[in-house]
Amino acid sequence: MKRPTIRLHIEELVLHSFAPNDRHAIADAVQRELSSLLEVGLGSESAARFASSAHHVHLDAGSFQVENGAKAPSIGAGIANAVYGGLSK
Repeated sequence: MKRPTIRLHIEELVLHSFAPNDRHAIADAVQRELSSLLEVGLGSESAARFASSAHHVHLDAGSFQVENGAKAPSIGAGIANAVYGGLSK
C-alpha cells in the first residue's frame, strides 16, 4: 500500500519569550521532529483523516511547558508535538 504524501507549509511560527538568536535552531528542531512524527503516524487513522482532509488555514496548537534553560532541540520537539496534536484533532 502506498503511503500518502503530506505537504505541510508553516507560513509563520510565532514564538514569544525566546531569544531571537535561537529562532533558526528552534525552527530546524520543529521541522525534524514534526517530520518524524508525521512519518511514524502516516499509518494511523488520524493521519489518514488529515491526509484526506481539506486545507488547514489556521491551526491553534495550544501550549506546552518549557523547562528553564531548555535548549532548541527540546523546545522544537515541544512545538512539533503541539502542532502534531492539533493536526490530529
